[in-house]
Amino acid sequence: MRHTTEIELANLEDVALANRGVIAPEEVRRVTIEDALVDTGATRLCLPKPIIEQLGLRPFGNARARTAAGIVNRTIYSEVRFTILEREGSLPITDLPADAPVLVGHMVLEQLDLCLDIRKGLIYNPDHGDDWIEDAW
Repeated sequence: MRHTTEIELANLEDVALANRGVIAPEEVRRVTIEDALVDTGATRLCLPKPIIEQLGLRPFGNARARTAAGIVNRTIYSEVRFTILEREGSLPITDLPADAPVLVGHMVLEQLDLCLDIRKGLIYNPDHGDDWIEDAW
């Protein structure tokens, strides 16, 4: 069964500049994706290249990734601030081809203490009620 969620994305560097008053808050590059695919087989938050370009993210590394098509090389980009179900986090981004959906991987779910329920879709971790319990770093 396919589960999707709304995710708000913002360039984390822009957010920091806006917080320091260097740029106006409306200058922060943002995008909202209404149908991001919750993919428990994905590790990271993965964005198609056009969205990466729209957010103005910078490449800074490479990683090998196991996909349904085999092992591929992916580019790692600077961090985004993301919001799902009113919870916020930040992570570096992995690129995807232009025609791929946004993938919300398990690192995002763990950071936000969310779970995928087969009937309800994305939910707060039922073991924690409505409390947001983060793992110690």
